[in-house]
Amino acid sequence: MSVRPVLAAALGSAALLCVAVGPASATADPTESVTVKATGKLAGDGTVTLSGTYTCTDATGPVFISSSISQDSPTFRHGIGGTQAVCDGAAHDWQNTGKVSSEKLAPGAANVEATILELRPSGGLPLPYFHATRKQDITLAKA
Repeated sequence: MSVRPVLAAALGSAALLCVAVGPASATADPTESVTVKATGKLAGDGTVTLSGTYTCTDATGPVFISSSISQDSPTFRHGIGGTQAVCDGAAHDWQNTGKVSSEKLAPGAANVEATILELRPSGGLPLPYFHATRKQDITLAKA
């Protein structure tokens, strides 16, 4: 089985649980962080590449860096992939790539949200735990 469908299912499940559980970022370690590079790439076929760095610690379950992008509408976001993270306290690079499925993006100003999300085991059910999140305006450039 491909990693992409499994990752998408895990992140989708976590997002669904987030509605019921709510964010746990108030208890997150302040030394944990995620950054977004000021420029993202947009290929002619609609493939978007976003990147940055992250630092996280004390994970007990699988951890992912998720990202989304919006342009012109703050209420509509395109999910741009997910990357498995290593929470060892060191700074690491991340890069997510995904193809937009509906509204087309164009080169220019955009807003990116990146999140470090852990699926922590709790009574046999993985619950979402947010290590860090960041919203940032970027420039989307032709790849």
